[in-house]
Amino acid sequence: MKNLSKFLIQLISSPGLSGYEGPIRQLIEEAWEPLTDELSVSRLGSLHGLKRGNSPAPRPSILLAAHMDAIGLLVSKVTDGFLHLSEIGGLDHRVLPGQLVTVHGREELPGVIVQPPAHLLPPNAGSGPVPLENLLVDTGLPPDEVSKKVRIGDSISFAQEPIKMGKNILAGPSLDNRASVAALTHCLDLLSKRASLWDVWAVATVQEEETMAGALTSAYQLRPKLALAIDVTWAHGPDTPKHKTYPLGKGVTLGWGPNIHPGLQATFKKVAERLEIPHKLEAMPRHSGTDAYALQIARQGIPTMVIGLPLRYMHTPVEMIALKDVKRAGRLLAEFVTSLELDYMDSLSWDI
Repeated sequence: MKNLSKFLIQLISSPGLSGYEGPIRQLIEEAWEPLTDELSVSRLGSLHGLKRGNSPAPRPSILLAAHMDAIGLLVSKVTDGFLHLSEIGGLDHRVLPGQLVTVHGREELPGVIVQPPAHLLPPNAGSGPVPLENLLVDTGLPPDEVSKKVRIGDSISFAQEPIKMGKNILAGPSLDNRASVAALTHCLDLLSKRASLWDVWAVATVQEEETMAGALTSAYQLRPKLALAIDVTWAHGPDTPKHKTYPLGKGVTLGWGPNIHPGLQATFKKVAERLEIPHKLEAMPRHSGTDAYALQIARQGIPTMVIGLPLRYMHTPVEMIALKDVKRAGRLLAEFVTSLELDYMDSLSWDI
């Protein structure tokens, strides 16, 4: 893409919480329309973009998945015009007080997350980080006006403005996993100028943060021979253990664990080495925490791989990503797709 940074800023500036993905899906659909041969939406709301291969039909297909939903909040109760909160996805409540938010009610309302004075909190909540159940959103409106504009179940997204830090670093909300959507879009842009033998399904999945139902149902519907999840992973940060985190801006990670097919992982490693794309092995000894878990078990089972983008401050409004890692991931995906031969599945073995 000519301006991947600008596109990613648009992505993280758009609402689209888990289960409420409509606005972000529309934005991605506009970007994918000129890069794909066919667009459709699944029954659960995932976006499917088909890029046809140039070999005779029927062709094998690969599914490339990046979840488009984001974490956020939900109105659980309204008391005297103040909004009580439940979380959508995993949130670190320590960073919530003072955050600016947008309440998606009958109209969009600005708000701020507040907490009562310490001496007015319950005894068990008066010291340390205030639990989510004691936090509120204040819209500044009188109670009667709030009751007309806000309903229980309305979503609340972070209103933090994206911050460009130097030439390569971007900070803001929802980079988990809009950064991977940008990488997948970059892949489609590269594929629009190159031929591939396989069909490619680019899928922006819904509900990864809560149910993974988007990935599971799309894989079941589309029947790919191979599947890949692109998601973020933990980057080195303050006081983070280096054996559990990965350098920011120093390349992608290649997953390794029970959700990953070892033969597919070995192929990706060879492609990354051939392209001189820096990469690290990421151990995922249990559930990978990504859409790969759902992709792998669809139908009779699908050989699956995980590509990770190191991200600091995950599940906060100030997540941080290196733009060059986003580009690297997109290029790796495109090169892998164009290297696939029609008989690749015949050579794919669990034993490497």
